[in-house]
Amino acid sequence: MTAPKRRILVIKLGALGDFILATGPFSAIRAAHPHDEIVLLTTAPFAQLGRDCDLFDEVWIDERPSRINLIAIQRLRRRLRGGRFTRVYDLQTSGRSAWYFRLMRGFGRPQWSGVAFGASHPHANHNRNNMHTIERQADQLAMAGIPETPFPDLSWLTSDISRFGLPDRFALLIPGGAAHRPEKRWPAASYREIAGSISDRGVLPLVIGGPDEFDLAAEIAANGVAKSIAGDTSFADIAEMSRHAAGAVGNDTGPMHIAAICGCPSVVLFSKASNPDITAPRGDDVTILQRDNLADLGVSEVAAALTLR
Repeated sequence: MTAPKRRILVIKLGALGDFILATGPFSAIRAAHPHDEIVLLTTAPFAQLGRDCDLFDEVWIDERPSRINLIAIQRLRRRLRGGRFTRVYDLQTSGRSAWYFRLMRGFGRPQWSGVAFGASHPHANHNRNNMHTIERQADQLAMAGIPETPFPDLSWLTSDISRFGLPDRFALLIPGGAAHRPEKRWPAASYREIAGSISDRGVLPLVIGGPDEFDLAAEIAANGVAKSIAGDTSFADIAEMSRHAAGAVGNDTGPMHIAAICGCPSVVLFSKASNPDITAPRGDDVTILQRDNLADLGVSEVAAALTLR
């Protein structure tokens, strides 16, 4: 007799870099539950990524209700409990996701892998907050009975980038990042100068970013050396460009994780605002440069670190 399918919930809300790094754990969870129904709970910006990776049977969007919005909380609670999950892998491991554990209390509460108090499979490593995301999540899954977690694989994230009319040799400049964390950004003037250095090597500097970074990208490309396509690229476009680009320079921001995992020679710039030991992009060719204040990082040092293939 065929065993009944179990219902499994995976929680990963964001941000982009964290979501990309979680694709290895996603694959590990699917391999551990090949015949079960797996639901991903994420936020709207990453729902399509969750669908496209073909590892989940369903993707639910978390509207992240305020704790004072009682109607929305009750709606979320009914949905979580109505999912009839037998196990939850909380890869967000935040105060919010631990709160969801409390919302699911009562008869039929599922097994829980995470850091919520009372979890059946706690990530009981006291050093977890000092571990890189990749090692931390692999360690969490190992404690939940999944011994092997593969490196993130974005081979499924593809796009036709012919519409951009790019030359054979181009390099990515990724000057943006969270708007509320300006200290994590290398100055626009420095990006404009590195664009000139890249152009002198016979490579087109291509500035990418989100719609809210359009003005920043335009400032970098204002002298006509670089080309800006900020606001025009999907996550899949960034992945495909990364596979073809000669190299990439960018801040500690989500698209640099895509570039690194897709094999693009990458130079990633860190200020004291974040710790590369914990959050750095990983890939076959990644160089990390850090200064307490990114304005103190010289263009010549970044240019020397950038290997263009």
